[in-house]
Amino acid sequence: MASTSRDHFEHLLPPSWKTQVTSWLAEDTPSFDYGGFVVGEAHREAFLLGKGKQTAVLAGKPFFDEVFAQVGCEVEWHLEEGDTFEPVKHVATVRGKARHLLLGERVALNMLARCSGIATKSRQIKDLARSYGYKGIIAGTRKTTPGFRLVEKYGMLVGGIDAHRHDLSSMIMLKDNHIWSSGSITNAIQQARKVGGFSLLLEVEVQSEAEADEAIDAGADIIMLDNMEGGDLVEVTRRLREKWNGKRKFLFESSGNITDGNLRDRAINDIDILSTSVVHQSVQHIDFSLKIQKPKDV
Repeated sequence: MASTSRDHFEHLLPPSWKTQVTSWLAEDTPSFDYGGFVVGEAHREAFLLGKGKQTAVLAGKPFFDEVFAQVGCEVEWHLEEGDTFEPVKHVATVRGKARHLLLGERVALNMLARCSGIATKSRQIKDLARSYGYKGIIAGTRKTTPGFRLVEKYGMLVGGIDAHRHDLSSMIMLKDNHIWSSGSITNAIQQARKVGGFSLLLEVEVQSEAEADEAIDAGADIIMLDNMEGGDLVEVTRRLREKWNGKRKFLFESSGNITDGNLRDRAINDIDILSTSVVHQSVQHIDFSLKIQKPKDV
């Protein structure tokens, strides 16, 4: 029977994800492995240590496992995905030939450091918002690293927030450039509905209450109030909800310049979704190291 006490986010991963790991390894060792030649074929045991100076959330286990599986090593975990740990922590033990351990080392550590950093920051932001009484959705953004988006979105989920849309095909989002290019919010929504059909949510970025009115009237599902803050944000959302009550169903999203420092002012329950890139752009990585242990008979 499947466990109900913990989410198994690795089950979300697409069939193609292992090829990404293959490409990481190919990038890191494009020709000869000179260091591997030095250490040879002896079987060794290595300790994965969670270091640094902060309490951290572990995230990225399936990617770490696959890196070492592709170089012929085995991983024994001592923590579960999403567990919080204090440094220095013996997180896992990796076993295999010495040169294979070193083939996977840097690729696996770099991935784990960033994925865990994103999960850690995501949980911090969510917990902070909840401490202010916010009950809505905390989400990341699409401002992710090309070629590494899957890992970064995965880290957000492990950290307990919404990953938001993954790509241009996940949801229809019409921003200022779409609107200016099509002539108006209404025109943009009508054109998008023709091709998106009923199965895709449609979100529109607006800069004012008047633009929000137009987007709601034209049938947008989500209204993104971009860079609107403080009292203006509260007043606009409340007026719009009152005006459209019983006439249209929609959600409000607030985005732009959300940080730890101003989260209290933005975390109001009139807003359904708070989306921020602070959980993944320029986030502090979690420091990990892999230490090969000396044989007992040496």
